[in-house]
Amino acid sequence: MKVIKQAVKKTYQRDTALTTTVMDIIDNVRENGDKALIEYAAKFDHMEITGVKVGPEAVKAAYDQVDPETIEAIRFAAGQIRIFAEKQLDCLKNLNFQSTVPGLELGHKLVPVERCGCYVPAGRHPLPSTALMSIIPAKVAGVREIAVCSPPFAGYGTIHPAVLVAMDIAGADEIYCMGGAQGIAAFAYGTESVKKVDLVVGPGNKFVAEAKRQVYGDVGIDSIAGPSEVLVLADHTANPKFVAIDLLAQAEHDPNAKPILVCTDQGVIDQSLVELEKLLETLPTAAVAGQSWNDNGQVYLVDSIDEACALSNQIAPEHLEVEVENEREVADKLLHFGSMFVGHYAPVAFGDFVSGTNHTLPTMSTARYSSGLWVGAYIKVAFYQFVSEEGCRNMADPCMRFAQLEGLIAHRDSVRLRVE
Repeated sequence: MKVIKQAVKKTYQRDTALTTTVMDIIDNVRENGDKALIEYAAKFDHMEITGVKVGPEAVKAAYDQVDPETIEAIRFAAGQIRIFAEKQLDCLKNLNFQSTVPGLELGHKLVPVERCGCYVPAGRHPLPSTALMSIIPAKVAGVREIAVCSPPFAGYGTIHPAVLVAMDIAGADEIYCMGGAQGIAAFAYGTESVKKVDLVVGPGNKFVAEAKRQVYGDVGIDSIAGPSEVLVLADHTANPKFVAIDLLAQAEHDPNAKPILVCTDQGVIDQSLVELEKLLETLPTAAVAGQSWNDNGQVYLVDSIDEACALSNQIAPEHLEVEVENEREVADKLLHFGSMFVGHYAPVAFGDFVSGTNHTLPTMSTARYSSGLWVGAYIKVAFYQFVSEEGCRNMADPCMRFAQLEGLIAHRDSVRLRVE
């Protein structure tokens, strides 16, 4: 393996200042509730708001501010996401069976969380796709109360209309105009306007990620996400222009995004880098994409597809593109990724918006042990057992032995008193 380009900076790290800042925000929201949320909207979002709850009138008005083609695109994406979530739910089943021990019946039941809070970031542009990705799987999972929040968007005095439309189409029950660490704190602990949730999901910046880390335990979370990543795995059949634009598509997310190319062909690498520089010259997001590529871009020349697969599995990228000759055979060798895009005509953009798979995915190599947001993230698997007198007697001796060995005498006697 030959390293053609290395990253020159670390894309994410926690620091004491970040931890302290977020801790102070959380404490303020816990103590002062809505008042703190309104003050933070002015301080961080530079927006004067009078309350955080978004009413149905504002949602209805949002439809008039969004062009019909965009609404139709949102509905199309919502349909795809819903179909995929429903198919995932079909894979999850309640379980009940008669144990090999007579008198013992075992099983589990699938129980959706009662109430979840979905976080939708806002930055330079609105993100209606993220609203769909977090709300629809919750709806399909059977969550009874789905609350969603997003920061106020410049020029509107509230959440961006396209995001409000997406929240409504997805089926949100409650909408709140709040963001950042303070939004996570409000979901975790409640305020005068915001009822506490059981689970918080959704991506966000480093303040949101740190807030989710700090409130975890008081409330459930999906994951703690870092900067976005793509690994393009290519061979001699890859189109250099496709490779280049796919690297830039990830790079334009954020200056800390991480675009990676792993390729078996020096010629494809060379031509892809030429195409990348050409595309940057006319790309409207070149300032961000160029910085991300220069700071964080990585390029590896490998000796074989097997070596490429091994390196990809080691990196465990958030997004994995497979642009090779025997794409299905190669895809079978790839194990660790958040979401995989197979074929020369499968850019990450489809998964980001309309194919149906979720775009809230594990980063920073956590795909080696964790999954992206999916319908199962909103469902608890609760175990149970039915034990008859016969079953009690059949398990009594080994159970009492364990209890005695571990010094739990009341445990032992809870069995002993039933069989004596």
